[in-house]
Amino acid sequence: MESLVAACRRLAELGLSPGGSGNVSVRVGEQVFVTPTGGALSRVTSDDLAVLSLSGEPLSGTRPSKEFPLHLAAYHVRHEARAIVHLHSVHAVAVSCLDEPVPTLTPYQVTRLGPLPVAPYARPGSAALAEGVAAAMARHHAVLMANHGSVVAAADVDLAADLAEELESAARLALLLRGLPYRELTPSAVSELTGPATT
Repeated sequence: MESLVAACRRLAELGLSPGGSGNVSVRVGEQVFVTPTGGALSRVTSDDLAVLSLSGEPLSGTRPSKEFPLHLAAYHVRHEARAIVHLHSVHAVAVSCLDEPVPTLTPYQVTRLGPLPVAPYARPGSAALAEGVAAAMARHHAVLMANHGSVVAAADVDLAADLAEELESAARLALLLRGLPYRELTPSAVSELTGPATT
């Protein structure tokens, strides 16, 4: 699980997991390795990881993050995912508190993240939060949780960390432009980016 630990350290070094916030998991077959409850990502080691079944049964290791239900819910709807990153990074949390969608500003936001739906607010660690995340992630691999933060699913933990960093950058850009007469990508521009590749 060296790659999971390395991703945790990287996210912490980037300032994307303030204090003891944020959690990361990796799926290996029918097992899920998840960071521990109350553990800062900057200090996580392989020995700290909890191991769960996909149904949430504890298999070994320490007590998992209380957010493990949203990780399991995401794996159930994103069958290709092998890693989940959930962060409370400042800019992503800020845009998750706004009553308006994140504007579509750059081609990389479209091709790397796609639309950023916002799952309804629910108590951290609750079944309701997991259900909201699952509903949003059924069609999107990167989502926001209202007044909470971000969740990203990807094929491996390095890509999930990359996308979480890119989501934070997109959120920061949206906030920098807030109140200014910015130019959003047109629907035709988005369609050109997401449509079939041409030769």
